[in-house]
Amino acid sequence: MASIPEELHYTETHEWVKSLGGGEYMMGLTDYAQDQMGEIVMVEFPALEEFAAGDVFGSLEAVKTAEDFYAPFDGKIVRVNETLEDEPALINEDAYGKGWLIVVSTDDSSGFDKLKTAAEYATFIGE
Repeated sequence: MASIPEELHYTETHEWVKSLGGGEYMMGLTDYAQDQMGEIVMVEFPALEEFAAGDVFGSLEAVKTAEDFYAPFDGKIVRVNETLEDEPALINEDAYGKGWLIVVSTDDSSGFDKLKTAAEYATFIGE
């Protein structure tokens, strides 16, 4: 059974989103998704600064597969977790902590409010 923290919101493409206040949001890959991917061996961050909902933020490569991660709403990149470039396995070890991917800012929080709650995400992944 995957860990699904109550205080986070979730996307249908298996990213978690945490409000940091002031229009900033931290994002990462869910525990469920990292478990499905297996050992993550590479993280590639985006070159873009501003983005629209649905844009590819970057990609993750695992031993068995590769996946893109996506912007859940419009905004701009504030910072990326550069530690993951040397230690991508942190996503597997601590998906909701040290394995965070990116921090973004937005002027419109309505996109965050439309994301899945923990209960909705649990239902979505069949737990």
